[in-house]
Amino acid sequence: MVSELKSKTSNWPAAVLVLVIAGCGQQPPESIKPPTPANSNAPSGGLEQGLSQIGRDRIESHLRFLADDALLGRMTGTPAYDEAAAYVAKHFDEIGLEAGGEDGSWFQAVPLLARRIDVDSALVVFHQDGEEKSQRWKDDFVMGGDVVRDATAITAEVVFVGFGIHAPDMDYTDYDDIDVKGKIVAMFGGAPSTFSHNERAFYSSGLTKAEEAVARGAVGTIGLRSRTDQKRVTWKRISENAGVRPGMSWINLSGDAANYFPELQGSAVINVPPAEQLFSRAPISFEDALDAADAGKPLSTPLGTEVTLASTTKHETIASPNVIGILRGSDPELAKEYVIFTAHLDHVGTGVAVDGDEIYNGMYDNAMGSAILIETARAFAAMPERPKRSIIFIALTGEERGLVGSDYFAHYPTVPGDSIVANINLDMPLLLYPVADIIAFGAEHSSLQSVIDTAIDAEDFDLSPDPMPEEVIFIRSDQYSFVKQGIPSVFLVPGFTSSDPAIDGEPIWRGFLQTYYHQPSDDLTRPIDWPSAIRFARANVRIGYAVADDDARPTWNKGDFFGEKFSH
Repeated sequence: MVSELKSKTSNWPAAVLVLVIAGCGQQPPESIKPPTPANSNAPSGGLEQGLSQIGRDRIESHLRFLADDALLGRMTGTPAYDEAAAYVAKHFDEIGLEAGGEDGSWFQAVPLLARRIDVDSALVVFHQDGEEKSQRWKDDFVMGGDVVRDATAITAEVVFVGFGIHAPDMDYTDYDDIDVKGKIVAMFGGAPSTFSHNERAFYSSGLTKAEEAVARGAVGTIGLRSRTDQKRVTWKRISENAGVRPGMSWINLSGDAANYFPELQGSAVINVPPAEQLFSRAPISFEDALDAADAGKPLSTPLGTEVTLASTTKHETIASPNVIGILRGSDPELAKEYVIFTAHLDHVGTGVAVDGDEIYNGMYDNAMGSAILIETARAFAAMPERPKRSIIFIALTGEERGLVGSDYFAHYPTVPGDSIVANINLDMPLLLYPVADIIAFGAEHSSLQSVIDTAIDAEDFDLSPDPMPEEVIFIRSDQYSFVKQGIPSVFLVPGFTSSDPAIDGEPIWRGFLQTYYHQPSDDLTRPIDWPSAIRFARANVRIGYAVADDDARPTWNKGDFFGEKFSH
């Protein structure tokens, strides 16, 4: 855990200070500060002065420090992550922010229960025709160990439940006329493609599915891979680091692990060949199940097979900090309300070596978002006329461990919860080509959409809808923790459209996901289109300024799916 670092650098641990100073002392290329595009509305003097602070030199310097091999991929709960947190805190201090963590510090310590499965104990056995058919670790299955218990073992009949979804609002359920009490439920990831993208994202959540399964009496889960999942992610990518990295859950004020279901006594994900075997005694084949998933049709049925799931797990209580800085607003009343900018600071640490490299640096994911967060804070602090509302900047821990840092802050904010009006999140902004558009995941749910449309137009960007509904990205990054607390939120990334007609951005974007995402090659060798990066960072500032300076709070759209689910 990070030592408590006060606002004076004399209190910083010497080793951390040396690393931070070394990172700041690098000599980056000359700054790129493009003029405001011709179609921009003339900004106020305060906003203009803030935007002038955005440049390549500082952003690149942050990237060089945060994505350097010395930080070992910034795994949550490690000294390397703590050094990254210290670096962000130092810059928040230099910028002139107010420490917004606990006890006057920059940090909110997130208590975590880390778990590591003993891979030699991991067991999946199919009981068929009087035989015990043991599945092979990594070849046939992976599992993550129990959140709390040191050992678990369950043998039960398996029932196929499609996607594991009960969605009466969509006139869809996988649970009609099927009894899963005392059973292990086998289900596909995701949700039917026939769902609109909002509902598809919500019902794809593993937490939502676990709640439904437990409510119906299930005692275990087996994850299956639909054709969509098989196309999205190879089994090699899923299995290659299985058992290598710890799972983590945040601990609530009662001392309990959050989002834990003790009723589920075993869980595994299986590859396609064992899935075919699992269905071999069922009234339907695995191909039938795949066809039903493609068509978005329920086809739930008992599989006529019992399965044993067992494992032992080692646990450790640790902590890892969110880094929080505050810039006070200019209006005496509205300054009591907050717009929150977030970016996760962690990545996945080290893992199985690829081409001799075992450090998963996470340059785009999410050193880039963290670098832009720091410079967004600098832009606001430089404004002589600050917006009316206060702004909180948070470098979050544990996004890669299941949104644990944002979920903890959303439950236990360091300011009154009802004073938070909006969240603007940055995660893996891919700036691989001249970018012409921005995707604002979640914008369509609230009044934020019109604000964002106007703000990004001032930087010559178009606003594009979600082009990847199958990825259900809206629930996969930190803004979703705020959405679940009823706070209108948005997640900004550069879009697929290139301003260079000779470049098609979509295959480049998707190629990054296929080749570099969560791999050691997401490092400082990745290309960056710097003019696009600067415009994107400026657009981020404009959006936050517009929200913070508006007399009215952002509101959920009437009848919006997420607003109806979560608004208070």
